[in-house]
Amino acid sequence: MEESQRKAYWQANIKLVLMLLAVWFVVSYGFGILFKEALDAIDLFGFKLGFWWAQQGSIYVFLLLIAVYAWQMNRLDRQFDVHED
Repeated sequence: MEESQRKAYWQANIKLVLMLLAVWFVVSYGFGILFKEALDAIDLFGFKLGFWWAQQGSIYVFLLLIAVYAWQMNRLDRQFDVHED
């Protein structure tokens, strides 16, 4: 792999990680702390949504982010021809 391709691959990887970290920050800090009062106005199965989100919702989103990262990295690996299969 040429140096320019390595840089492009690394930049695409870093861009993906930063985007997913931004989503994680908004979901965990934003929804769990900053917007908790607004979310508490909504009931979800008898629980306030702000409480539920801080305890459960952010975990589900985190697991989804892991799956998205793996899927996107597989695509990126194939695009730059560094896949393992």
